[in-house]
Amino acid sequence: MNLRVRENGAVIRGWTVRDSMERYNVSAWGAGFFTINAKGHVEVRPQGEGGAAVDLLELVEDLQRRGLRTPMLIRFSDILAARVRGLCAAFERAMQEYGYQGQYRGVYPIKVNQQRHVVEEIVQYGAPMKVGLEAGSKPELLIALAILDTPGALIICNGYKDRSYIETALLAQRLGRTPIIVIDRAHEVDLIVRVARELNIRPQIGVRAKLTTKGAGKWVESTGDRSKFGLTAVEIVEAVEKLRAEGMLDCLQLLHFHIGSQITAIRAHKDALKEASMIFVGLHQMGAHPRFLDVGGGLGVDYDGSQTNFHSSMNYTVQEYANDVVATIQEACDAKGLPHPDIVTESGRAMTAHHSVLIFDVLGVHEMISGRPPEPVSESDPRVIQNLAEVYETISQKNVLEAYHDILQLKEEATNLFTLGFLDLRERARVERLFWDCCEKILRIVRDLPYVPEELEPLEKGLADTYYGNFSVFQSAPDHWAVKQLFPVMPIHRLDEKPTRRGVFADLTCDSDGKIDRFIDPRDVRDVLELHPWNGEPYYIGVFLVGAYQEILGDLHNLFGDTDAVHVRLGSDGRYEVEHVVEGDAVTDVLRYVEYDKGALVERVRRTIEDAMRAGQISLEESARLRRHYEQGLQAYTYLTRE
Repeated sequence: MNLRVRENGAVIRGWTVRDSMERYNVSAWGAGFFTINAKGHVEVRPQGEGGAAVDLLELVEDLQRRGLRTPMLIRFSDILAARVRGLCAAFERAMQEYGYQGQYRGVYPIKVNQQRHVVEEIVQYGAPMKVGLEAGSKPELLIALAILDTPGALIICNGYKDRSYIETALLAQRLGRTPIIVIDRAHEVDLIVRVARELNIRPQIGVRAKLTTKGAGKWVESTGDRSKFGLTAVEIVEAVEKLRAEGMLDCLQLLHFHIGSQITAIRAHKDALKEASMIFVGLHQMGAHPRFLDVGGGLGVDYDGSQTNFHSSMNYTVQEYANDVVATIQEACDAKGLPHPDIVTESGRAMTAHHSVLIFDVLGVHEMISGRPPEPVSESDPRVIQNLAEVYETISQKNVLEAYHDILQLKEEATNLFTLGFLDLRERARVERLFWDCCEKILRIVRDLPYVPEELEPLEKGLADTYYGNFSVFQSAPDHWAVKQLFPVMPIHRLDEKPTRRGVFADLTCDSDGKIDRFIDPRDVRDVLELHPWNGEPYYIGVFLVGAYQEILGDLHNLFGDTDAVHVRLGSDGRYEVEHVVEGDAVTDVLRYVEYDKGALVERVRRTIEDAMRAGQISLEESARLRRHYEQGLQAYTYLTRE
């Protein structure tokens, strides 16, 4: 047991990995895939609780010996498999429990993570359950046609469609594929009918309903009268009548709806299911006989582990979701004596989020709290400095708020004196140092208060250290910046040590938004994260649950490109195997994206060097060295490397 003895003889317990588990809430968001081992390292259990374990620090160090660089993205194939199988199993259990007569037909929306290895693995792992793919564009449709070879698996064709899109989907039926072309906009009915007649192919058609039921979370605008996709009740009736008139009503095979991504509240799912189920019943009453009910996406991921309807969480489980989907559809169909449809879901976030972890290293730290006593103050110092020193000496629990008000006033007074020329730069620097010393003393008192005055709440963030990370938020976690998404962030080692610092992360970009300064908490959003003092040794940070959307949404801000990525799988002996390595962008790669030619750049630099040599500004040796550095730089990783 980790114990320490105080001078008075009292025994107190030291920091343990259990404390770190609680501090970073790992058990709540880890879903059985992540824990902390006795060494104080994050441990990955790709097959879930009770399965073989991978020490994440040892894996990172091993990958570096193989030539990979930080930042790096690690994809755990077995987690992907477990999530796909777990989702299918939840629906199978629900259908067995309720006596549901239809089947579960999950599909993976390619847009969530289009990386080839990810899509291929989902198809592979989902083949026994006939997991299909959803395409929202022509490029995604072409991916689906090439990769999905599971007999009977569905290809759900969503999104805007032109003649080429529809022709491709229809002709895919000749290959034995099962594409269902979903009518997202009313005018697509005529185009689908016309192209199908020209090709002499009976299409399999779906219709997307524009529900009035609202979702819950950041994407509530995905439904309602002003939503981007879907047909209103009037348009659905008109579409049915057009298909009837064309002799294609039997081709209407599917009803689809979608109420947004990351639905946080189960009530929103239930309300949408009830409305959609009645539309499904209505289609049957009009003479159509759809066999599939596609409930779309929205199955959430509990990023913060709070199990609430907060935007980065969900107040339900996967099993509860499956139960409600099955029960609601069954109840509506049984009430009208209709056969149970096969249920389709598009739960891409739930399938992929957990399987990817971003690892970056810390390059340096700017510490706001020094822990050193203030410099001595004499009577010859300006009065404002003497007053600040006096406040510092008198700060106590009784007057902490009053003291805070005083130092704010004195700091403002000092700024005015400096602007008017009554304080020099050194004196202003002393004022700033004394001000932060006072803030530090106040904060230490505030941390022990049962109630923190609202005015003092910003102190924790204001005094947080800045840990400079070797990564780009815009490339690797863009949703943190764009939609204020929270991801679990924590050190992957030293977790048997107490984290005594509080900090935020700044990335490499020259952008004030390039930071991670919001962190998960079971009760609220935290402004700082507990971290360990940086000692100059490698300090690795993990950003977890980044497998959904982050890679494809990442951009080239400041020309920081894709990171190195690796697929890791457990072998039959329980040890990890490196399946695939995807090398990150070199400088030449990102320059090519913005239309720079490597050869032209090298030639222009060569000419400039020659001109400088003729002018005597650079020696021959220096010119050779510069050219070598320039050409090597073009081939280098876009991120920084440790010396």
